Amino acid sequence: MGGPTTEQVADVFRREHGRAVSVLIGRFGDIDLAEECVQDAFEAALRRWPQDGLPPSPAGWIVTTARNRAIDHLRRESVRAARHADAATLGDPVVPGPADLGPEGFAGDDRLRLFFTCCHPALAPEARVALTLRLLGGLTTDEVARAFLVSPATMAQRLVRAKAKIRDTGIPYRIPETEELPERLAAVLGAVYLIYTEGHTSGSGADPVRADLCLEAVRLARALHQLLPAEPEVRGLLALLLLTESRRPARLRDGRLVPLAEQDRRRWDLSLIAEGQRLVQECLAENRPGPYQVQAAIGAVHSSARTMADTDWTQVLALYDQLLSIAPTPVVRLNRAVALAEVEGPEAALAAVAIPELSRYHLLHAVRGDLLDRLGRTVEAAEALERAAALTANPLEQAHLRDRVRRLQGDAGGRGDRTG
Repeated sequence: MGGPTTEQVADVFRREHGRAVSVLIGRFGDIDLAEECVQDAFEAALRRWPQDGLPPSPAGWIVTTARNRAIDHLRRESVRAARHADAATLGDPVVPGPADLGPEGFAGDDRLRLFFTCCHPALAPEARVALTLRLLGGLTTDEVARAFLVSPATMAQRLVRAKAKIRDTGIPYRIPETEELPERLAAVLGAVYLIYTEGHTSGSGADPVRADLCLEAVRLARALHQLLPAEPEVRGLLALLLLTESRRPARLRDGRLVPLAEQDRRRWDLSLIAEGQRLVQECLAENRPGPYQVQAAIGAVHSSARTMADTDWTQVLALYDQLLSIAPTPVVRLNRAVALAEVEGPEAALAAVAIPELSRYHLLHAVRGDLLDRLGRTVEAAEALERAAALTANPLEQAHLRDRVRRLQGDAGGRGDRTG
């Protein structure tokens, strides 16, 4: 039997990068060393696995190889006998397994420790999420830069500064004490959500939907929920991701993006829907609403409808009103306008999408195009959708939007355009 292909080894890299880096940081306390040695280990895997075959525990092989590279590095670079002694007393190679999680389950997970380290309040908010995406999500610097709409050079400098601050100020590699959690949790949840968002609609042209990131974000959300089962926003985030993830199998058809209204709901994952809805019910019972919980409740309404026409849009609009009172952001206003169109009609919604702050956000123009189309203003609708296509880097979204533009242009040429 032949060994794994380069693509299969790369798949292991995507799945195991965060685990391997976090385990090495826990052992050696050096982020840069951990990243370098993990990269070296994957390069070794690319050379050896195609000939030797896939090891029984690919994750364990990577961690052990990276760990040994780190020990070799410390022995070579150390100028003090104590450093040699430290390296020599590390013991036999350790392959992480379920037992390493300890009696507290995910409380012993190095990835959670790294999350809280990356999201330490001593770091700037944008650095917290960027560093988490880089180290835990395994995104490249270019991909993190796209998520923040900055240049790769700017993001590289930001990541270097953040890692230097962790090192120079001695930010601890641990899960915070209970009294520390409130100030740390929002950034951690935001990082998980942004990882899922990057996977769900990636800015990477080579891989416009990254299932590995979606699944990693769900795994991390589950881990956080086990660590903090009484925290309603953790529960809300997990519910939101599960309900969104349940629709992913239906989002693509023949390599094309399928909008919610056209999805084959028989392809939705019923087990994820059931789990997500159960978590939403637990949130409702506690009655301590937060943004993730309300968004999850909106997702639960959508997941309960057998068809788009069966959706309880009045309830969705009421939930968006509640969300707007908690998180009055321009994006929430835009999403509320979509629900408003279903309850009060496209004319009312068109007035609601006059949101200058989102002038360069492609979904604003996509929603405007849809509303204008429903009002029969075909030429204007096509212009708005073309603008949306120009503003997104995701090739699936671009193709979907430009398909709609071509259909609208064909309709306008065949029957004329009403611009009133």
